[in-house]
Amino acid sequence: QVQLVESGGGLVQAGGSLRLSCAASGRDFRINAMGWYRQVLGKQRELVAVNSSGGGVTYADSVKGRFTISRDNAKNTVYLQMNSLEPEDTAVYYCNAVVTIYSGGSGYTDLYWGQGTQVTVSS
Repeated sequence: QVQLVESGGGLVQAGGSLRLSCAASGRDFRINAMGWYRQVLGKQRELVAVNSSGGGVTYADSVKGRFTISRDNAKNTVYLQMNSLEPEDTAVYYCNAVVTIYSGGSGYTDLYWGQGTQVTVSS
């Protein structure tokens, strides 16, 4: 099993910045893609940014130029630097990871989610 733990959420004024972190822990695993999603109450969870196993990065149009996703593979951690925050960015932010688990000489791939961290941007 793998656990993802997010941190860094909070309350910030419009125009401000926050940095989210998501650390993966467990045994005998390899992380492929890692990314960030967000969800507003009553709406579907939406992609914010993803960092693929090959290093490619994809951003939602609404955050391009303001958010930056990065990874520290040695620490199994993904970050989301959020600048020029807007009230519309207010949501619960979730980290996810596509992880290969190695067990008994074989491996399988699964998707894991963090518990979420609240980001609130005041106007």
